[in-house]
Amino acid sequence: MKSCPVGFACISILAAALLFPTTEIAAIDIVLNSGARVLPGGQKPNDVRLQPLKDLDGYFPFSVPATVAEWEKRSEFVRRQILVSQGIWPLPTKTPLMPVIHGRIERDDYTIEKVYFESVPGHFVTGNLYRPKGRTGKLPAVLCPHGHWANGRFYDQGEAATRREIANGAERFEEGGRSPLQARAVQLARMGTVVFFYDMIGYADSIQISFELAHRFGKQRPEMNTPENWGFYSPQAESHAQSIMGLQTWNSVRALDFMLTLPEVDPTRIAVTGASGGGTQTMLLAAIDQRVTLAVPAVMVSTAMQGGCTCENSSILRVNTGNIEFSALCAPRPQGLISANDWTKEIDVKGFPQLQQLYTLMGAPKNITLKHAVHFPHNYNHVSRAAMYSWVNQHFKIGLPEPVLEQDYKRLTTEELSVWNATHPKPAGGPENERKLVAQLTDDAQKQITAARKDPTTYRALIAPAVEVIIGRTLATTGTVEWDLKHKNDRGTYILMSGLIRNKTHSEEFPALFLHPKNWNGRTVHWFDPAGKAALLNAEGSPRPSIAKLLEAGISVGGYDLFLQGEFLTDAVPIARTDKVKNPREFAGYTFGYNHSLFARRTHDILSAIQLAQVFKDKPKTIELVGLGQAGHWVAAARSIAGPSVTRAAIDSAGFRFSKLSDFHHPDFLAGGAKYDDLAGMLALNAPNPLWLAGEGDGGIIRDAYAKANAAASLTLHVGKETETAAIKWLLTPR
Repeated sequence: MKSCPVGFACISILAAALLFPTTEIAAIDIVLNSGARVLPGGQKPNDVRLQPLKDLDGYFPFSVPATVAEWEKRSEFVRRQILVSQGIWPLPTKTPLMPVIHGRIERDDYTIEKVYFESVPGHFVTGNLYRPKGRTGKLPAVLCPHGHWANGRFYDQGEAATRREIANGAERFEEGGRSPLQARAVQLARMGTVVFFYDMIGYADSIQISFELAHRFGKQRPEMNTPENWGFYSPQAESHAQSIMGLQTWNSVRALDFMLTLPEVDPTRIAVTGASGGGTQTMLLAAIDQRVTLAVPAVMVSTAMQGGCTCENSSILRVNTGNIEFSALCAPRPQGLISANDWTKEIDVKGFPQLQQLYTLMGAPKNITLKHAVHFPHNYNHVSRAAMYSWVNQHFKIGLPEPVLEQDYKRLTTEELSVWNATHPKPAGGPENERKLVAQLTDDAQKQITAARKDPTTYRALIAPAVEVIIGRTLATTGTVEWDLKHKNDRGTYILMSGLIRNKTHSEEFPALFLHPKNWNGRTVHWFDPAGKAALLNAEGSPRPSIAKLLEAGISVGGYDLFLQGEFLTDAVPIARTDKVKNPREFAGYTFGYNHSLFARRTHDILSAIQLAQVFKDKPKTIELVGLGQAGHWVAAARSIAGPSVTRAAIDSAGFRFSKLSDFHHPDFLAGGAKYDDLAGMLALNAPNPLWLAGEGDGGIIRDAYAKANAAASLTLHVGKETETAAIKWLLTPR
């Protein structure tokens, strides 16, 4: 790594709400024509982020950590990423389930009952409960999310298709083949387990949110994209981490709660198994809920396609991770995988060996298995189910002779299975119900966050981990950063240097401009602006007045072209709207479920600059940040993560709020950004570190956070105009 004569790094954050593009383009031209350009004209930084966006059909390998300690650290973050992405950090309040069990149907060795309960007040989870007869003592339990089979729990593939499957060995009996979903539940009950087969949203009896909305959503609904009373898929829902997938995951958690209310269920023997979309729910529930003691996700887990439905995707979820790693979160608990001639067909060589390696690392090599059945298409047929039965039989010590095979049974009709009838009428659904449900989720989370403000430690423990996930990187995970000096000019009282800050770990780089006074006092100020590093210079290429004052005081100043600023741009035109993946459906999760937002990526560059400052031989005495006007919210995000690694910060938030954005392709969109007290929450995380703040009136919860941290004197609130002048005065005032 080349040494840095300045002995400091620079930190930048960029605002995407560009109010004066003409001024900014002019400022960029100044730098490009003043010898401060880093790269040759027309050349852009060699940055991996300029490559096409990743989508659900990408490649998602899993790298096994070298030690258990490394895995514990990584797995905690990935588990937290799932919870935040699903909108269940903090967990929603577990309100009374109010379960209703009715319509008992008797069979020789098992019973079937109809069940509905409320995962959220007024929102119902529906399904059938299968129980074995003639058993005593505590019994194992199996949760069965069904996946994307037509009509869900009511699935019937018909006589002709069943006969073909019997002929090719996929099924054994006509009744079981007609409804392999019922066949699974019946056999598990006959084995002596209690089974709850529950509906995915929009299937069978889950009618409050339509199938089309939950699984076929394709176009934004302007009437649902409102600052108040919004619906799913809207920018407002995305900024609050609300999604159909998140609701479905919460339904699974509550289904497990329901099972544990049954007196005969053994809480130490809880399994979950489903195929396809049911496999997605299986691996997620096992990943986030340690009460699951055995998991069998079928025909879903792979390094290839991650799940194509809107109910299998949410913003944040698979950024820098994927289904193999989600499956790994089950370790060392027993887990069986099932593959087919679909996107899982290569798991035996891509994914499963790494899972075996992890299970071995954790001392449980016999707790992971694979039924590699690529001679069948996408399925959960008898061959696959038999592998699952054997896994349950062995690990729950049921004691049946192997192999465990199904016996025929009498299928139930849709009318016999349905939970709704004249005595138990269907609940209300539709747009108003959707708005009410989303509002309940919003209010519940906000009540918990508001209550946490009473104690600084509690508030930080709740908010800071979520912000780390939303931004997607911490200072500790920033990686190895280097400085590549390109140009150096003696300007008399100061030295002008330009070059590239290169993050080798993440294959990122961005141009930087440093103005270093010859009478350097050890202080550094890192200046962030929508114009990038161009903001340091005036029309003649000399320092702007505010920058000149800092240089005269012996303070070094840096400016930066963060991702898609300055030299990243073509024709100096700022980004007005971010890119999306090729999927034509207007769902944020297809893009931001796999890729960091522009806001997050620019924050990453700031963290790289901070990291660089900390590894230089001539480490600065201070690292100070300035973000004014349309750059303040970037600095707020970076400082909330960097904490005391940044000495002081001067921020003008200009009243920015993520919740006000009406387009999730706005340059400042941040999935989940509004949920945790919005930008004010990030600013509150600055406490107790010194902060000059404009744009926030009397400070509100930020002022309260500093007061509760016994650091009121560390917060300076500015109200009025001339914010830059006031910020410079604060920076130049001796401390």
